Amino acid sequence: MYSSIKPGKVWKDTSGNRIQAHGFSVFYNEKENLYYWYGENKERTKKGGYVWHWGVRCYVSKDLYNWEDKGLIIPPEPDDLQSPLHPTYCMDRPHIIFCEKTGKYVAWLKIMAGEVSQFMTIMEADTFMGPYRTVHKMYKPLHMDSGDFALHVDKNTKKAYIFFERPHFELICATLTEDYTAVSGEYSAHYENLFPPYTREAPTFFEHHGKKYLFTSGTSGYYPNQSKVCVFDDYHGEYRDLGDPCVGDRTNTTFNSQITCVLRIPGTDKLIACADRWMPQWWVPKMAKQILSGMERHFKDYVPNREALEGCPLPGVEQKHNENTWKSNYVWLPIEWNGEKPVLRWQDEWRV
Repeated sequence: MYSSIKPGKVWKDTSGNRIQAHGFSVFYNEKENLYYWYGENKERTKKGGYVWHWGVRCYVSKDLYNWEDKGLIIPPEPDDLQSPLHPTYCMDRPHIIFCEKTGKYVAWLKIMAGEVSQFMTIMEADTFMGPYRTVHKMYKPLHMDSGDFALHVDKNTKKAYIFFERPHFELICATLTEDYTAVSGEYSAHYENLFPPYTREAPTFFEHHGKKYLFTSGTSGYYPNQSKVCVFDDYHGEYRDLGDPCVGDRTNTTFNSQITCVLRIPGTDKLIACADRWMPQWWVPKMAKQILSGMERHFKDYVPNREALEGCPLPGVEQKHNENTWKSNYVWLPIEWNGEKPVLRWQDEWRV
């Protein structure tokens, strides 16, 4: 049994197994008094192997410390190389929102697969735990390639929004249709014309005292980098950058992590920034500078692909992966405030 949160340490479920839910979200089910943590299941991912993921796994908890494995809510489809859910393709950052109008849970999944580039698979279900059925097998919002993303439902208007990286040069905010399964056509562009490692990815939306915020990461593959946070009043208005939220982070690597969601403690103003530590063994500031400068040189003459290819078939062959993400750990830190700016400070151990 755990009685505290220890950022960066191996976190095991109530059965004693390493928690496998990366690129994740956590939300609170008020009726059940339960937290749900779901994300990419990396239990079969090995360096140099052909498995990127093994579906979307979900855990539940009442105290945020101890998590029970509830299994796969979106399973892989290992027998179909023409399925975006084949485990060899890169399924990342699953996000699920509830649509009051249809009574459906809507899941968006980012997929990367060879020359097809990056697209979304959209699914829906009658219950959060599934089963989920495909609505759009291969969908490019606004006919754009789409990278890391976040979904948000406005509690007042019930309109939903997607924030996604348009690889590798700008961040898009688009309004969803009434059933949340596509984009409506209304959108805005932010953090424009920034090539890697400065392109903003891993957008994470949250609200505080009537203000809207986004954490974003730089773009350096699985190597950690400096986060930024911006504030805005209108989803399609001006996003005002507030700089790096991390205080005392001498490595400029978001404490060797990448933020993936913000969790609000029910009935309070307390917020927790939840992140993946994709490379637990990596914590050297000098290496960070070398890698980022190398990416800067690599992308010096980069010309972004502004014309997304529609209707391309999936590669149909297994893809080899060099990332060893099954060893990834998690970094959860409480959000503090410096005026209107959210800040994160490192803690070896803390309690909610």
